[in-house]
Amino acid sequence: MKSIRWLFILSLGFFVLGCAKLGTYSLYLRYQPVREFTSLQQKIGLTLAMAPFKDERPDTYYIGFHSNLQGDSNYFKSRPFPLERAIKESLSDALSRHGVKTIPISNWDGKPESLKNMETDSVLMIEIKRFWTEGKASLFRTSIKTAVQLVIHLGVKKESKVYTRNVEVEKEVTETRSTPEGVEAMFNQILTDIFDSYFSNPY
Repeated sequence: MKSIRWLFILSLGFFVLGCAKLGTYSLYLRYQPVREFTSLQQKIGLTLAMAPFKDERPDTYYIGFHSNLQGDSNYFKSRPFPLERAIKESLSDALSRHGVKTIPISNWDGKPESLKNMETDSVLMIEIKRFWTEGKASLFRTSIKTAVQLVIHLGVKKESKVYTRNVEVEKEVTETRSTPEGVEAMFNQILTDIFDSYFSNPY
């Protein structure tokens, strides 16, 4: 009888946790490098122009949602907002700490021919194809699927070339419960994995 009572209490606890604090949460997205980029300046130079990043997702307002047992959902958006600003500012901060000065520019056609007219050593532009998380709660756990896809375009003046790389990361995890802090940490880890790998060998 006691075991049944404790099972009921435990189930009720998970139900309450799954229903708590519904709303929209802003997730602080930051790329925090772990690796040392010993050849980065040699590859891309000391100055990097940053063209406008493009968010090409169908829904550009949110970056995901997690649903509780009742089917109600917490929604997530980026901070800073919009998403392309969050990624761009985070990259700029990280690169400046590695000796690369970033300079915003209003546009770039993505063509190698335009590189000779650039005042910087290189130019970067990113297309955001996917940046999304979905979570669904059951009685004792939450299944979370997260996908990020970026197309990174890097024009290098000394090479007279534009290097394009498509990067995709998909993660599926099961947690006891979903929290905004956990979702934020998951996105930031994905950003670290992507950009640490990229800047270690940009071309």
